[in-house]
Amino acid sequence: MAIRHKLRPYQVEVGKAILDSVFSGKGLTFSVELARQGGKNELSAQLEVLLLTLFMDLGGNAIKCAPTFKPQTIISMMRLKERLNDAGFSGFWLPEHGYIVRLGKARQIFLSADNSANVVGATAHILLEVDESQDVSKEKYAKEFKPMGAATNVTTVLYGTAWDDATLLEEVKQLNSELERKDGIKRHFRYDWQEVAKYNADYLRYVEGEKERLGESHPLFLTQYCLKPLRGGGRFLTSSQRAQLQGDHPRRHQPAEKGVYVAGIDLAGEAEEGEDAVLRAIKPRQDSTVVTIGELDFSAVSELVPLPRVDIVEHYWWTGRAYASLYPQLFDLLKNVWRAKRVVVDATGVGAGVASFLSSALGGSVVMPFQFSQQSKSKLRFELLAALNSGRVKMYTRDGSEEYQEFWHEMERARSNFRANQTMNFYVDPSEGHDDFLMSLALLVEAARYTPRGAKGFLRSGARANQGL
Repeated sequence: MAIRHKLRPYQVEVGKAILDSVFSGKGLTFSVELARQGGKNELSAQLEVLLLTLFMDLGGNAIKCAPTFKPQTIISMMRLKERLNDAGFSGFWLPEHGYIVRLGKARQIFLSADNSANVVGATAHILLEVDESQDVSKEKYAKEFKPMGAATNVTTVLYGTAWDDATLLEEVKQLNSELERKDGIKRHFRYDWQEVAKYNADYLRYVEGEKERLGESHPLFLTQYCLKPLRGGGRFLTSSQRAQLQGDHPRRHQPAEKGVYVAGIDLAGEAEEGEDAVLRAIKPRQDSTVVTIGELDFSAVSELVPLPRVDIVEHYWWTGRAYASLYPQLFDLLKNVWRAKRVVVDATGVGAGVASFLSSALGGSVVMPFQFSQQSKSKLRFELLAALNSGRVKMYTRDGSEEYQEFWHEMERARSNFRANQTMNFYVDPSEGHDDFLMSLALLVEAARYTPRGAKGFLRSGARANQGL
């Protein structure tokens, strides 16, 4: 029975080049950049079915690796089994050892490219594939995977999307581009979201929605859909993004009668008790606790931008205050003054105690503890940029206060850098100040994901939009 999943022209182009290298014994290494959800896994699975079929009497191993065994490698294995069944091989292929699919004498082996995985010893005779290669260590690939095809001159394919300019995929891409200039053989294939959208109207609508939600300059949109690698680190916010952040509403010290309010709280490490302004003057590098209050505006919620706008209306800033003395003030401000519907609080380290107190005092449905880690902080950064790019968060107008000045000091000096596995960090260099207002703002944006009871339409549209992150 024929495979029912028809490949698109750009997938066919890649497949033909790979098969030519395999059957001509060229042993080429290809790099394939394909926009997220553009069909690279389908292409890979159908190539694997075809090669297993053609080599089922001859025998040999094809090897595929991914950054993680669970879920990435397992998903690839499941897709291959489905396509083998589609092709009429149900009952003929056999699983072996939990990571091999055998058809006749030919085997498709699935391995993890995690740095801790022990993969030395396998040999690739037919094809070597590296999935999501932008997340695979260059050292792991060079030392343990590339040698798998050395004795057989195996054809190698690295699939993925862009990230920064130091990934394995970017390195192979640059090498392939140089080789192509010398001999004219195409080794690098790149298909961004606009190419994929030519053949899929639903995909076009989805990505245009992501473009609206995230903004064209958002790192995820640039790398996953436009396939543009990020170049080094630098300032976190551009002048354009800072301009978008500036609002035209006044600072407010008390809530409007029908306003809906949320808060983001960044906690300082505990210090000795002291007067705030005096301590800041004596110890300008002293961490502070910052509470940012935001008012939610649901009038602009739509299918494309499914979250409310948040206007920053108030800041509270304490330096050198012991948590014990802050508890009653925090409780009163959040419960009685602002009637906060959601509070996201830094619960990392000693902050866990404050988060626990607030959760008990205000209720678990209101307080959301936030643990900072490499992954969670990166996600927080992505969400903050999406809010800025779509104009969903605005700062109150100049009021001559210390809080206003410090807020913009941190926004102007905030920096970002890129990490492995498509994560990012953002911070203010200690030599230039602190990032308390910056982190409090990011936690406020997380709190602004609040949806009023009964607003099921917001929840449904929000869930759809969040699938892109």
